[in-house]
Amino acid sequence: MTEFEKVIDDARECARLFRLGRDVEAGLAMVTLIESAQPLVERMPGEVSSSWSELLALMLDDQEAQNWISLADYLEYEWVQLLSAGQPI
Repeated sequence: MTEFEKVIDDARECARLFRLGRDVEAGLAMVTLIESAQPLVERMPGEVSSSWSELLALMLDDQEAQNWISLADYLEYEWVQLLSAGQPI
């Protein structure tokens, strides 16, 4: 499994934890997830980095508001789509 695939799998698992209401565990997993994804994003084109910052802001707003379902959706769909868009073909 590549580093990219691991980050995608971890994002989906983190989303699952938020959907199950395991917000403390998911919050800790999300910190690790962001730390592991950051080096990947830094190697991607500039527009991905810009979108990455916007997505993180939205996710953190949802976390602060305890909107776990919306946060899970961002992780499972937008996060995966953004990282996939920055991957070379």
